[in-house]
Amino acid sequence: MLTLIENGELYSPRPEGEQSILLAGRQIHKIGPVNREKLAGSGLDFEVIDASGCLVLPGLVDTHSHIAGGGGEQSFRSRQPEISIEELTGGGITTVVGCLGTDTVTRSLSTLLATARKLIEQGVTVYIYSGGFPVPTPTFTGSVVNDIVIIDRVVGIGEIAISDVRSTEPILNELLRIVSESYIGGTLSGKAGITNFHTGTGKRRLGLLHEMLDNYDITPECLYPSHVNRTFELLDDAIALSIKGSFVDMDTTEKGLGKFLHYYREKGGDPTKLTVSSDSHTVGANPQKHFEEFRDCILKQDLDLAEILPYFTLNPANVLKLPNKGRLEEKADADLLILNKANLEIVQVIAGGQPLVKNGKFIGEASQETGG
Repeated sequence: MLTLIENGELYSPRPEGEQSILLAGRQIHKIGPVNREKLAGSGLDFEVIDASGCLVLPGLVDTHSHIAGGGGEQSFRSRQPEISIEELTGGGITTVVGCLGTDTVTRSLSTLLATARKLIEQGVTVYIYSGGFPVPTPTFTGSVVNDIVIIDRVVGIGEIAISDVRSTEPILNELLRIVSESYIGGTLSGKAGITNFHTGTGKRRLGLLHEMLDNYDITPECLYPSHVNRTFELLDDAIALSIKGSFVDMDTTEKGLGKFLHYYREKGGDPTKLTVSSDSHTVGANPQKHFEEFRDCILKQDLDLAEILPYFTLNPANVLKLPNKGRLEEKADADLLILNKANLEIVQVIAGGQPLVKNGKFIGEASQETGG
């Protein structure tokens, strides 16, 4: 299937001005002038999308989502349902990474993987983290290395809880082993091999991660703490970690992301090492809220689209080592958002070259052959 998008203002995520984009199957075939008459003369079927008055962006990449349902920490009544394809695409998300979180008793890695495969068949790209809050952490095979190497959708381990009352208080050597095994799994499989850490507001903040980098032979990009915008003190620690070379992740569970992004920039955080994730489906967190915070940063928090877009697209793709995600360039995956330029509302969502949202409405699942 060919799709020609014309007259849109392209962000790759860099601002590229008005450009035409030709999608061929699951990939971006060309960016730049396209001769529509020549295309019509080829005899191939194609669709034309007029993106006048719109922005054309990469699909959002969400590195931290409880796709099989989160919550449960206020007893069973607070358990959250699994995420839906309508929710993901309604939040502009075309690539997502699922994790377990606190509950590794009534929720399992097998359920997480099954949910991922369901969403893939419905049209979006999905990966998962093996593991969960506790240490020792659950795995499919009994081995962190084996999980990453053998199971196709596993890209790393997480979310391991530190500096939180819900943490099992792992000692440094236990965490070093997990991080090292995840790294080895990544090198053997060509995957990210990262360890994603749930960070709370505990006194030690990111001290264990700094100790790993300062005193041991740990690659900085293997460490990936989330929720670093809980407090400004925690964010200071995360900024220092980003300067050492680690990716750090904020979430959109609470309103006011913009003030933390301003602070990160003003205090010298590395802009190439920052990501923003949704933490869906914990209580009150969902893809729509994630997208609303993205819009508010631009419309209400005086942040430039070109500055913050990489936090939601390119940088998450980089931490996950997905070179065809989070960017609009030739041969990259055809995952795109078309937004109304005036109010940044979603007009269309295309995932793997197939439209899932048109005129702001979910139009149905993709065929299994197009799932990412």
